[in-house]
Amino acid sequence: MPYILEKDMLTQLWNNFRSLQQNPLNILDILLVAFAVYQIIRLIRKTRAAQLAKGAVVLLLLYGLAYMFRLRTVVWLMNSVLQIGFLALIVLFQPELRRALEQVGRTDKWAANLFRSHKDDPSLRAKWQNACLAICDAAEQLSDTNTGALIVLERKTNLSEVIRTGTPLNADVNREMLGTIFYEGTPLHDGAVVVRDGVLKAAGCVLPLSDNLEIGKDMGTRHRAALGMSENSDAVVVVVSEETGIISLAKNGVLIRRLNRQNLFNLLQEELVPPEQKENEKQPFWRRQHGEK
Repeated sequence: MPYILEKDMLTQLWNNFRSLQQNPLNILDILLVAFAVYQIIRLIRKTRAAQLAKGAVVLLLLYGLAYMFRLRTVVWLMNSVLQIGFLALIVLFQPELRRALEQVGRTDKWAANLFRSHKDDPSLRAKWQNACLAICDAAEQLSDTNTGALIVLERKTNLSEVIRTGTPLNADVNREMLGTIFYEGTPLHDGAVVVRDGVLKAAGCVLPLSDNLEIGKDMGTRHRAALGMSENSDAVVVVVSEETGIISLAKNGVLIRRLNRQNLFNLLQEELVPPEQKENEKQPFWRRQHGEK
């Protein structure tokens, strides 16, 4: 019996190899599927769905073994479980699926050259540089006094819905303004501030909380809100702990802790400040193509 199964498998593999030779597009088909599977694994690796994916792989292996040895009852049972389980997964892991679709749909990762954003405007460079310096100065001062702070820095993902939950400001970003907002006792100190294009747009904003169960017990609601914001958008979030004064930065669902002023400035500079354009890049495209000045 095992010999017959092994012979059938070898025959099937040989037929598949011949089909690849006859139709080279099958190679492209396989590469596209492999790339899609790789991206899916990357998306779920750091979420609760990672453990679920391991369980699903085990079930598929069991299903393959049962099908290979013609265990009809086990195959029927596995078919029933897989059909029901697929619908259950969609319901249970709706947040993860939504987050994955949002990441896939971000044009800055998938079509940066086709969909240019105004955030690439070189005139924003000076604004973001000044904002980063002010945020670093404020974070250092707030850390020394153990004053809690939550600063959201918008990138490509539009945060208008979050801005609407707070109080509009449209003010310049400076150390005094941030220190006043987060001073304990002021009406807006418990919420987050949102910075867009180097301008302080709103304060007292409400952020979505992360449902990550691996967050340490020494981190409170501010850190959970920072992670939740970075999980649901490409925003960069600066957090100052009220209990310990530790400065942290959240991006892409990851929290970088115990930063000093220089480390924080380097990270913000790398993530937010647009690169300086060369002189020939400032000219219109048609002039650069024809070498005109």
